[in-house]
Amino acid sequence: MFLLTSLKSQTKVAAWRVVVRTLKVAVVGAGGGIGQPLSLLLRRCPGIDELALHDLTEMKGIAADLSHVSQTGNVVGFTGEQELEPAVSGADVVVVAAGMPRLPGMQRDHLMAANGNVAVKVATAVSNASPGALLAFITNPVNMIVPTAAEVLRAHGTFDPRRLFGITTLDVVRSKKFIGDSMNISPDEVNIPVIGGHAGITILPLISQCQPRYRRDLQEIQKLTNRIQEAGTEVVNAKAGKGSATLSMAYAAATFVDSLLRAIGGQEELVECAFVASELTDAPFFASPLNLGKDGIKRYMPLPQMSDYEKEALEKLLPILRQNADEGVNFARTFLSGQSRAPVPAALPLTTN
Repeated sequence: MFLLTSLKSQTKVAAWRVVVRTLKVAVVGAGGGIGQPLSLLLRRCPGIDELALHDLTEMKGIAADLSHVSQTGNVVGFTGEQELEPAVSGADVVVVAAGMPRLPGMQRDHLMAANGNVAVKVATAVSNASPGALLAFITNPVNMIVPTAAEVLRAHGTFDPRRLFGITTLDVVRSKKFIGDSMNISPDEVNIPVIGGHAGITILPLISQCQPRYRRDLQEIQKLTNRIQEAGTEVVNAKAGKGSATLSMAYAAATFVDSLLRAIGGQEELVECAFVASELTDAPFFASPLNLGKDGIKRYMPLPQMSDYEKEALEKLLPILRQNADEGVNFARTFLSGQSRAPVPAALPLTTN
């Protein structure tokens, strides 16, 4: 029985490989602490015919290195701002890992001043060279970066809310890991939606909806929720200012991109949480479970049931998300008007979560 099931599974995978073996994925910021391991993990994803790697630093060596991995598909390197549009041209998926890392004590305004330009320039390049691409941002602060990118796409007449994502998969990955450890089960057995945003208290794991059920008292649930919300800071502090969550973020981003590719390839019933333009709440951008399809978001899943504690937490995070959205839109409008342009970092090697 197991052998038969395994063979059926292999047949499905093999058939899927054939169907989607013409896709192009572009990684912007591919030379950094997230970009490199993300690019390596993407080499294992079936369906990528071309993996385009872009950064401000020289990418020929990294592209050559990854091209020796024994997987089908080509790897091409692109360097500098002048090669950003060629890198994303014709891409089916563009994933953005570029940006300055968050350091201990850094406020989101400082991070936005450095990384907001990334959103503007990538959204502009995608509008010009691949307006039909699924565009997914890792770059922080995601709660502001995604509204910034949306406004730039809107200004170019290419905004499609189904195709723009802020990758919040790391919040789900951390939730599954922490809950699995607490329950002494494999994280793969844990299913939990994480809604809201991608920073601090805007991250809301719906532990009441965890499967299998997480049977702990409210104090333990609050403690676990806080750990999930502050997990990024936990890593930043552990690295003592020398970095942030790079490897776990690369793993999470690869998981999300793989789901996008499978959805493009026609696989049904794929559900991932992501930060997107949304009408589920009065916040214009909101992370929630999404049914993915060939064109991006196929269906916004209804908000899951919540405990009283989670309902209260939701009410507290919504004003923050509304403010973040306003700040992101204003950043884009100011940049596009030419009134103020924040300095672009000399290199865009890393982002933070």
